[in-house]
Amino acid sequence: MKVALASDHAGFSLKEELKSKLQKRRFAVLDLGAHSTAPSDYPDFAEALGKAVLTGSAERGILICGSGVGASVAANKIQGIRAGLCHDTYSAHQGVEHDDINVLVLGARVIGSALAEELVMTFLQARFTHEARHVRRVAKVLRMERAASMAIQKEILAEKPQVKVRAIRREGQEAASFKSHSRQARRAQHRRAAARTAGAL
Repeated sequence: MKVALASDHAGFSLKEELKSKLQKRRFAVLDLGAHSTAPSDYPDFAEALGKAVLTGSAERGILICGSGVGASVAANKIQGIRAGLCHDTYSAHQGVEHDDINVLVLGARVIGSALAEELVMTFLQARFTHEARHVRRVAKVLRMERAASMAIQKEILAEKPQVKVRAIRREGQEAASFKSHSRQARRAQHRRAAARTAGAL
C-alpha cells in the first residue's frame, strides 16, 4: 500500500518517526513535507495530501499537526476527503470500517510515537465493511458534500452580475467625479485669464 504522509512544523518529528517505521514495514511512503521544523501552515500540507489521495498517488493519507484539530478541519474541506482525528485504536479502525475515512489525522503534541504507530497500523489494516447501513450513511455524507459544493457555485454565479453592476457604478462615479473636477479646473482657468486681462488694462 502507498501511503501519503504530511505534517506542518509541529508534526515534523512525529512524521519522520512514522515514515521510518512504515518503510521498515515495507510500505511505500510519499512524504509531502514539512521537511523541517521551520514554521509552516497546516492547510498547505492538508491540501497536498488530499490531492495525493484523490489522484491515486496514495491509497490513504496520514496528516499531522500539533493538536490534529486544524489539520482535520482543513482536510475535510477537500471534496472527496474523509479525515478522522483519532487518538484511540477503536476510532482508528471503526472510522474506516463504518465511515470509510481515507485520511488519519494525529496530534503530535497530544500523543506519543508508540501510540501513533499503533494508530497508523490499525488505520491502514482496516477495511470498509460495505454493510448496507454504512453504505447508506456514507452516501448521505457524499450527497451533503455535493450539495454544499453546488450551493457555493450557485452563489458565485449569482454574485457575478452584482459584481459587474458595482464595477459599472464605480466607473460611472469616477467618470462623474472626473468631469466635475474638469469643469472646476476650466472655471479656475477662465478666472485666472480674466484677472490677467483686467490687470493688463
